[in-house]
Amino acid sequence: MVTLTDGQRGALGAATAMFCVGTLTGVSPALHHYPVYGGQAVRYLVGALLLLVVARVFGKGFVRLTRREVLFLAALALTGLTAFNVLIVESTRHADPAAVGTVVAAVPIVLAVVGPAVERRRPAPRVLVAAVVVVAGVVVTGGFGGGSPVGLLLAFGALACEAGFSLLALPVLGRLGAIRVSAYSAALAVPQLLLVGVVVDGAAVLRVPTAAEALALAHLAVVVTVFAFLCWYAALPRLGADRAGLFSGFLPVGAVVSAVVLGTGQPRFADLVGACLVLVGLAIGLRPARRRAAVAA
Repeated sequence: MVTLTDGQRGALGAATAMFCVGTLTGVSPALHHYPVYGGQAVRYLVGALLLLVVARVFGKGFVRLTRREVLFLAALALTGLTAFNVLIVESTRHADPAAVGTVVAAVPIVLAVVGPAVERRRPAPRVLVAAVVVVAGVVVTGGFGGGSPVGLLLAFGALACEAGFSLLALPVLGRLGAIRVSAYSAALAVPQLLLVGVVVDGAAVLRVPTAAEALALAHLAVVVTVFAFLCWYAALPRLGADRAGLFSGFLPVGAVVSAVVLGTGQPRFADLVGACLVLVGLAIGLRPARRRAAVAA
């Protein structure tokens, strides 16, 4: 039986989480005619209920939250879940999805710079270089696209929210753990998204899904929310926000694989080149730092 180190577990968890999130692209076409914000609310509601069951099974029952923890969890749900979804949807109305994806793909660079500051340490130049290489790989895969200044501004807002999904979790993960943080943040996002849905879609915020839509929503709830959240929040304390952010490069890999499996697309040469750049960036960022030779007194 192979025994993994703590860092290897973190790397495996982060890669798995981002790969699962990438499959969102493959199933999204099935939800093109379903109310966007109502669908996200359903996704997080089902995900939160499943996560609470998981918490019960693993003995991670409810704990009394401090005021600080409530504020961090509410901010995490508002930015990393609710606002992120709203900004992504609205930005694609004013800009090409490739342009939006390219902007949001810069999150490894943001985490490489801001993450160490949150954790009260200096940014590692090696990880920053690796983040640039990973982002280059994602850009090669997705392309640049085009759009209006409004669309790009909204995309940068989504980038900030994506960074908040990790950074706002760090202060509460130590005491609450991955299961509770995932469950509480998903539950808090439900009323927020329903409120947005009522404002945007009115009475049409929810409807009974078709069989295909129900399967897509189930995938979002179980794989992209429950499983991916648990993997990501378990990996984050092990790797740190900067190194964990490098695994965002697995998003387009998951998108390409899911498209091939579902028959909605085929990998291009640019996809392969981008994946290679992502792997090179990971190799740079995850390489152990050289130990300085001892100097004789």
